[in-house]
Amino acid sequence: MEAKQSDDAAVLIPKPESKGKAVVDAPPPPPVAVAARKATVLRRVGWKKGVAIFDFVLRIGAAAAAFAAATAVGQAEQVLPFFTQFLQFHVEFTDLPTLTFFVVANATAGGYLVLSLPFSITCIIRPHKVGPRLFLIILDSVMTALTIAAAGATTAIMYLAHNGSTDANWLAVCQQYTDFCQQVTGAVVASFVAAVFLILLVAVSAFALKRSSH
Repeated sequence: MEAKQSDDAAVLIPKPESKGKAVVDAPPPPPVAVAARKATVLRRVGWKKGVAIFDFVLRIGAAAAAFAAATAVGQAEQVLPFFTQFLQFHVEFTDLPTLTFFVVANATAGGYLVLSLPFSITCIIRPHKVGPRLFLIILDSVMTALTIAAAGATTAIMYLAHNGSTDANWLAVCQQYTDFCQQVTGAVVASFVAAVFLILLVAVSAFALKRSSH
């Protein structure tokens, strides 16, 4: 009987539960996985910072081209060496509304590009920030459209100035105002260069935003 009671007592002894111990004592992640994760994060940050630096350089180039175009047309003026008693042959950019629009558009684009440099620097310092990049891509698109519109309209005017139009009975005035036309033509080229830079800026920002979403 005593042996039987001792057996029952042995059966009734509660066993300690070890549930939850596996969670507390979970092994840490292997050092190789941690190092690989850190390397991936650092590589991604370095790539975004490189894109932001490229964006900054493009903005400086675009601003220089836009200001050069606006300045060249703004200073374009020519007076022919002959005149009559009542008429002097003189031309400047204000004589054509298209050239006035060209100067205003390129000066606006250049001013915007200079003011956008602090935002570009913010993207270099904090490459993970999406807000500045989104702000830049919207205004870059607007300035791209403005610059292309001004350059395209001025190209059409300068084509008529160089070649004239027999159907409309327009004379090729660049045969007389050679210096003026050459200066404006060079400004149109500079404006298209600024437009190309702006297109690249939009593409770079779009690519950076796409990579940030992953």
